[in-house]
Amino acid sequence: MAREFQRGHKAKISDLTPGTDLYVGVQVAGPGLTFDISCFGLDANEQLSDDRYFIFFNQPKSPEESIQLLGAQAGDTESFRVTLDRVPANIHKLSFTATLDGAGQMSQVGPGYIRIVAGGEEVVRYAFTGSEFTTERAVMLGDFYLKDVWRFAAIGQGFDGGLDALLKNFGGEVAEETPAAAPPQSAAPSFAPPAQAAAPPSFGAPAAPQAPQPAPSFGAPAAQAPAPTPQQQMHAAPTIAAPLAPQGGTVPPPPAPAPYGQPGQPQFGQPPQQPQFGQVPAQAPAPFGQQAPAPYGQPAPAPFGQQPPGAPQGMPQGVPQTGAGLVAALQPYKETATGQRWTPQNQQLMRVDLTMGGAGVLARQGSMVMYQGKVDFGYKGAGFAGRMVGNATGQEMQLMRCTGRGQVFLAEDASHLHAIELQGDGICVSAESVLAFDESLQYEVRRIEGHGIPGGALFTMQFQGTGTVVVKTHGVPVVLPVTPTTFADCNAVVAWSAASQVIISSQVRLRRNAYPGHSGETVNLQFRGAPGNFIVVQPYEV
Repeated sequence: MAREFQRGHKAKISDLTPGTDLYVGVQVAGPGLTFDISCFGLDANEQLSDDRYFIFFNQPKSPEESIQLLGAQAGDTESFRVTLDRVPANIHKLSFTATLDGAGQMSQVGPGYIRIVAGGEEVVRYAFTGSEFTTERAVMLGDFYLKDVWRFAAIGQGFDGGLDALLKNFGGEVAEETPAAAPPQSAAPSFAPPAQAAAPPSFGAPAAPQAPQPAPSFGAPAAQAPAPTPQQQMHAAPTIAAPLAPQGGTVPPPPAPAPYGQPGQPQFGQPPQQPQFGQVPAQAPAPFGQQAPAPYGQPAPAPFGQQPPGAPQGMPQGVPQTGAGLVAALQPYKETATGQRWTPQNQQLMRVDLTMGGAGVLARQGSMVMYQGKVDFGYKGAGFAGRMVGNATGQEMQLMRCTGRGQVFLAEDASHLHAIELQGDGICVSAESVLAFDESLQYEVRRIEGHGIPGGALFTMQFQGTGTVVVKTHGVPVVLPVTPTTFADCNAVVAWSAASQVIISSQVRLRRNAYPGHSGETVNLQFRGAPGNFIVVQPYEV
C-alpha cells in the first residue's frame, strides 16, 4: 500500500522499497495550461554544475542513463526512470520540477501528484492542489537527496518567476538563443519527443514468471485505462541552463585537508565554514623586497605613491568599489535557500521555512532576528503545572510560537547552531541548549539517576517523534560513541541519545574539596548503552 506524504515529509528510500530502479510519475494539469516537467541533477552544494544532468524534453537522459525521461503514460503527465545505484557520486540531489509554458499561474492547476513506483507497485505519493499556490509559475515537487543513504522528500515550493527563478535558485543562468532564419520554402519543424519518451525500451512487467529477486525490478504502474496518445507540445525556443562550473561538465575534486592551524571542515551538522565579513582571503607572501601579486581577477596594485593606470589624477586611493565589485564582495553572505524546512545560513544563523511542513515552530523568546512573509508570533505558555515543573527542575523554557507563511531567521548570542532531524527516535538536551524545534515533537522533563549533583542539575529535556530540534553550543562540539568507560563533565555535555543510561559518578569525594590540591573535577556523568548511542560535548563549561 502506498504511503501518503504531506508537504515536508521525508523518508529513506530503503524504508519505502528495497529496489533502486524506480519509476517517478508526475501528474499536473489545468484548463488551458501547458507544463514542462524536468529533473535537475545537483551537486553537493545543490548547484547545477553539470548541465548534462538537466533532464527535460530536449535532453531526455543523463550520460550514463541513470535518469531517463519516459513521457506520458499510465495516467501520468510525465514520467522518469531513476536508477539510484547508477547515479554518479558527484550528484547528491535529484529535484523534480514543473514549470508553466505560456501564460497562467500554479493556482489554476487541479489536483496533482508526484509518485514513486517500484516493480509496478506504487510505494509513495505526494498529492497537491492549486489552492496551495498563488501567483507562482514553477514548483519544486519532490527531491531524491543523498544523506548517507538516498531519501525522498515532498517539497511543494513555488517560484513566481517560473523557469528563470528555478535556474537562478540552482545556480544556473538563462542563455538567450538567437532565433534561426526560417528556410525559404518550408517552416521550421515543431518539437517532437525523442524515441525514448514515446516507446521506452524493455519497460513493463515480464511476460513469464521469474525467480524471486532481493529487490523489485523496474516496472511501470499498470494503466487502468488505455493511455491517450501524448500530444505534442509546441515550445518556443527553449532556455538552456548554463552551468557555473568550468566547461567540460566535471565537478572540481574536493579540497585537500587544511594545513595545521588553518580552519578545517566543520563537525556535527555545521555548514561549510565561511570567511568573516569583510575579511580578505589569505595569500602566499611575496618574496622579500617584491610586491605581492594581486588576487585573481583584480588589477595589480600601483607602486607606492602612484595612481593606478587610467585613474584620474588626484583621486584618493582606497575608495570602495561599487557595481560588480560590491556584488562579488557580498556574494558569500547571500541567503541560502535549499528547499528544505530548516537551512543553516552560517554557523550562528538558522532559517526555518514555515511554508513547508504545515506545523508551527516553537522558538526561544527573542531569538528571531529577521523574517520574511506573513508570520505570526505568539506567546507559548507552559501552564501552571508546566511552570511548577520548570521551576523545580531548572528545565523551564520561555517559548514563542511562529506560524504563517514565510521564513524566520533565528540566532542567540552568536552560539553555534545544529539542526538535528529526528525520525521517530529521541534525544536528551538541556533546556538551556535548545533554540527552537518543530511543534510536532513531544518533549518532557526527564530525571537523571543518582544521589544528586551540586547546583541541582538533576534533570534534562527529552525530545521524541518526527521533526527537527535546533541545539546551541559554545564552539564546535564533538560527538563520541557511548562505551562502558564514557564519562563527561556535567557542565560540558550538551546532549545524548535518549536510549543511553546516565548515572552520576564522583571520582573525588566532596569532603576533600576543603583541602588544597584537589582536581576540581568532583562530579561526572557516566553513560552506558548499546552500540549506536552517542553523547555531544562542547568545548565550554556552563
